[in-house]
Amino acid sequence: MAKNTVPEAKEALNRFKMEAASEVGVNLKQGYNGDLTSKQAGSIGGQMVNVMCPVRLVQVNRANWEKKGQIEHLTYEFLIAI
Repeated sequence: MAKNTVPEAKEALNRFKMEAASEVGVNLKQGYNGDLTSKQAGSIGGQMVNVMCPVRLVQVNRANWEKKGQIEHLTYEFLIAI
């Protein structure tokens, strides 16, 4: 089991987990949650990651060097860790 670097943060992390579960529609209860499916548990963790490290989309237009005057649409994804 992972150990918190800051033991005082345990309650805050539990509240964050409960909030993320609520946002994705998973009924999470205090204590043991072994009855959750892998999909449900993964959606909670995924939501937590999305909140902590949101993905930003940037659209960039650039000239296509192979065909003169044609514009090629590119989309870049990157993570911002705060």
